Amino acid sequence: MKMIQQSFIDRRFYFFVIIIPSLIILALLLTRCKKDDKGDTVANTSVDVKQVADGFVSPIGLVASPDNTGRLFVIDQAGKIWIVDSTGAKLPTPFMDISSTIVALNPAYDERGLLGLAFHPQFATNRRFYVYYQLPPRPGGPTPTTSWNNLSRISEFKASATNGNVVDMTSEKILLDIDDPQSNHNGGTIAFGPDGYLYIAIGDGGAANDVAPGHVDDWYAANAGGNGQDVEANLFGNVLRIDVNTGSPYGIPPDNPFVATSGKDEIYAYGFRNPFRMSFDMGGNHSLYLGDAGQVLYEEINVVTKGGNYGWNVKEGRVCFNAANNDTALASCPTMDNLGKTFTDPVIVINNTANPLGGRALTVIGGNVYRGNAIPAYQGKYIFGTYAQSNAPNGELFISTPSSQSSWDYQEINLASHPDDIGYYLKGFGQDNKGEIYLTVSSNGGPSGTTGKILKLVKAP
Repeated sequence: MKMIQQSFIDRRFYFFVIIIPSLIILALLLTRCKKDDKGDTVANTSVDVKQVADGFVSPIGLVASPDNTGRLFVIDQAGKIWIVDSTGAKLPTPFMDISSTIVALNPAYDERGLLGLAFHPQFATNRRFYVYYQLPPRPGGPTPTTSWNNLSRISEFKASATNGNVVDMTSEKILLDIDDPQSNHNGGTIAFGPDGYLYIAIGDGGAANDVAPGHVDDWYAANAGGNGQDVEANLFGNVLRIDVNTGSPYGIPPDNPFVATSGKDEIYAYGFRNPFRMSFDMGGNHSLYLGDAGQVLYEEINVVTKGGNYGWNVKEGRVCFNAANNDTALASCPTMDNLGKTFTDPVIVINNTANPLGGRALTVIGGNVYRGNAIPAYQGKYIFGTYAQSNAPNGELFISTPSSQSSWDYQEINLASHPDDIGYYLKGFGQDNKGEIYLTVSSNGGPSGTTGKILKLVKAP
């Protein structure tokens, strides 16, 4: 009897002291492994960048071709488009070279050049693609005593029918020419939306404060100027939307906000200063995210919707802009425009380096929503950055979770190999067809030298 009781006690001891604790530990380990594999948070995910290609002058964007070739096309501001093939090799001959056509660039710093590239959704069969670039100016000017600075052009080209890695340069079809009064604030991104229409980001014409020759008077008397708020005189300060499959040289989508009413038919949204980089989300609701460069106080990330007025130059960031004293906000300003449209504030605001309260961004660089698989914790997050914190190659990366809130939190991405900043001027982003994100960077601020690189955002070992 005692032996039976002792055996029962031994088994009970073994069960409660050894088996159950072991099962608990095993369950915790399995839960931890599952969390590490699929549910790791942004905070505990270590990421880095891996060089893909180098030797560029001033790479300001990367676009994947909508076909099954796996090619990445690099927009070099100096006038060339380069191909990085599916093996990661940069082809020795550029896909396109218009370096002798574009306006002469200032090697120290310039916002002109070859700025945008978009492939037609049916590029694999029709070989059509679109570019945005600046040429030397045409005669004349915005006033009798001033000249145009450049001619901004949107054109269609076709890839060669016999060699898909080069362009048929005789195929150019000019869609839109805009006489540009100043050298800066050209916007730059062109992209096809999920609706099949071509979207074009155009800056306010340049100079500062939206005030200079070529900047018309608007409805807001408290601030001089206003291409950003004008929708009738010109196309500056807007996101345009056109139909490249109809019309001559293009058609107008029938639901554009100013069709059949006062305003330019091409306008999709307005009130922008310099919408340098924008992108459509590959997933989710395919929202349009746009980085708008500020004046002195604030940099913006906006979610762009049809007919929206994003405030410039009535507002900068979420404050009332003061054209007469641009480092001090006005105490008050209207909440809507002369058409009764309430201003749409940015979802993210970053203090500019020149902000008297302190800041860390010379210019915001709009990015992309991560839709890849290599960094699970970043899935569905918006990745963006800054050109630099100061006049040095020290741009930064940031991450934010898109939401229905009017103001989004964001945090810095600290690279494993370079935790303080990325170590370059950040000039743009790109995304491949798998949703992975790339950075286009350079050690030089202007379009000079060959320090430009393509870096891929990766999970650190």
